[in-house]
Amino acid sequence: MYDAIVVGAGPAGLLAAVYLARFRRSVAVIDAGQSRVALIPRSHNYPGFGDGVSGLTVLDMLRAQLGHYAVDRLGAFVEGAERREDGFHLQTRTGALAARQLLLATGVTDIPPAMPHVREALEAGVLRYCPVCDAYEVIDKAVGVYADGEAGVGEALYLRHFSADITLFMAPGGQVLTQAQRRRLAEAGIRWNEAPVHAVRREGVRVAAVHEGGTAWCDTLYCALGVAVHSQIAQGLGATLDGTGYVQVDAHHATDVPGLYAAGDVSAGLNQIAVALGGAAIAASAMHRALPMGTPGTPIASR
Repeated sequence: MYDAIVVGAGPAGLLAAVYLARFRRSVAVIDAGQSRVALIPRSHNYPGFGDGVSGLTVLDMLRAQLGHYAVDRLGAFVEGAERREDGFHLQTRTGALAARQLLLATGVTDIPPAMPHVREALEAGVLRYCPVCDAYEVIDKAVGVYADGEAGVGEALYLRHFSADITLFMAPGGQVLTQAQRRRLAEAGIRWNEAPVHAVRREGVRVAAVHEGGTAWCDTLYCALGVAVHSQIAQGLGATLDGTGYVQVDAHHATDVPGLYAAGDVSAGLNQIAVALGGAAIAASAMHRALPMGTPGTPIASR
């Protein structure tokens, strides 16, 4: 019986485990090896790295930091979770685990466009997902937005602040733009393509959107198809989700299930590394306070 189990080993999960270990709590981290951060070629708004830092480097630094403490890190997927009187019981393919408290840092996955070599396109910067993260890097470039609904309109308008050369492309089966949406785009000087895009492909340092009327070229394509929120464990335990699947949390990152917390991209809020780290610190501190306190000089939990 651990004091806490952290599910997810991206920035939020790793830092929360560091905090909990430093609070002298017994902790296990379950790592499925699928952190979204690993796909970031270079972040320029991660604190302290003026020249940018790769997502893999961020993970490596946090893993090394966690390695200074007695935390069990398990490579596994959670296949079932149950809340009982003594805490939370999890089932993985490698066995069962239990803890008094549970922190979910399971994140989200971006829904990719139907194009070949997505990973290579991300690394080259011709495919992007997060204008909050990196719109600065596309200033005055030819930018495309690939979407299937209203979210694409909002993303195109957001990106207009950074470039005057913006085109909205609609995926097959996407919603037809309304007159009001077309008017907003026109007033902002944004082009849109009425014909659905049949294929998106990377060619060199550019990306091509192939549609019925021909081919349009962009320096960068932002994919606005949304994300898959990994909130299934929270939902199964009875936690409240918002309308888009994010876990609802309070100011302490606690859900409405006693002892269950959520931090990082899986919780409602801005999907940013810095925000995830702050949420992890808040959640871990609240979890520590909610657990029984020991006496000075005595380990709180035996391993």
